[in-house]
Amino acid sequence: MRKVITGASMSVDGYIAGPEESGFEHLFAWYSAGDHEFPSTHPEIPFRLTEVDYQHLREHVGSLGVFVVGRRLFDLIDGWGGIHPLDRPIVVVTHTIPREWIDEHPGAPFTFVTDGVESALEQASKVAGGKAIAVNAGTIARQCLEAGLLDEIHIDLIPVVLGGGTPFFDHVGAGPHLLDDPTVVLGERVTHLRYRVRNS
Repeated sequence: MRKVITGASMSVDGYIAGPEESGFEHLFAWYSAGDHEFPSTHPEIPFRLTEVDYQHLREHVGSLGVFVVGRRLFDLIDGWGGIHPLDRPIVVVTHTIPREWIDEHPGAPFTFVTDGVESALEQASKVAGGKAIAVNAGTIARQCLEAGLLDEIHIDLIPVVLGGGTPFFDHVGAGPHLLDDPTVVLGERVTHLRYRVRNS
C-alpha cells in the first residue's frame, strides 16, 4: 500500500525558509550538532548528528524510497548535481522538462512529470521499491493534503522565529485537516514531530 509523507525543518512560526531564502543556518543546525556521521553522497553536505538525531534520521531515511520535489527547489539547488545527498531517486513536478540539464547529467535517477502531482505520485510509486514517497513541503505538500493524498506529516521543529519566508503549507484550502497519533522525539536544537493525516 502506498504511503505518502511530507517533512521538513520548520521554524516555530511555520516557515521552511526565511525571507529571500535565508535562515538555513538555523533550520539545519541540528544536522551538524553532534559527532555521529550520517552517509551523504556530497562531501560538501555533511551530516554529523547527536545519537538521538542520528537514530531518528536513520529510521526516517530508511523508510523512504523516492523524493517528489517541485521545479523551484530543483532549480534552486541545480538538481543536487544529479544525485540527492541521501541517495534516493527524484521525481520533479514541472511545467517544462529541462532537457539541457538531462543531457548534462546522463543516468541521473530523475523523472520529470509535467501533468501534475497525482501523476508524479504514480511515477514515484514505480521507483519507490515499496517504500514511502516523500513529497516536498510547500506547494506540493499542500496539493497532496488538499487532494487527500497525504498520509503523514513529519516536522523537525526548530527553536527559531524567522518572521516570514516560505511556509510549510501555503494557502491550504478545504480545511480543517485533522491530524492523529502524534509522536515526539527531542533532539539537539530540534523537536521531531510526526502525525498521521486523518483522511475521511
